[in-house]
Amino acid sequence: MDFFFYAVPSLMIAGVLAGATAVVRRSLRLRGNWNSGLTAEARCLRTYATTSAGDENSVRTRLHHVYEFTTREGRTVRFEEPNGPGTTIEGDIVTVHYTADHPERATAHAPAPGRVLAEAVGILAFLSVIAAFCVFFMVTYTEVFADGSFASLP
Repeated sequence: MDFFFYAVPSLMIAGVLAGATAVVRRSLRLRGNWNSGLTAEARCLRTYATTSAGDENSVRTRLHHVYEFTTREGRTVRFEEPNGPGTTIEGDIVTVHYTADHPERATAHAPAPGRVLAEAVGILAFLSVIAAFCVFFMVTYTEVFADGSFASLP
């Protein structure tokens, strides 16, 4: 039975680490795109929305855009980006930022390194609190129940 009191928090910590890795990667990818200096004009080929239901009172809608642009080397690249602005519609021309190594990871989001940093720090702080609680729970469980003294309580 003790196994579950260690396995579940350990799995939660693994999920927190995976989430933290994803947040840092996204932040670094956006920063790399903006700092590369490579831009192109892209045409919005398609927009669509996806919805997901939370509980009975909440629905989350994400707006996706599909863009196509040509790199400086003449390569045509098509990419999809979620959470785009609602003012961009099919046929619009937007500026995209990309890196020479991975133009398919381009972004049409305007440079906002301060906002991305603040988001990343906030999410990482929240994930750190979850991980710290899991560690606290495991340590407390070990200290309180290790000797079996609470097993004989009525």
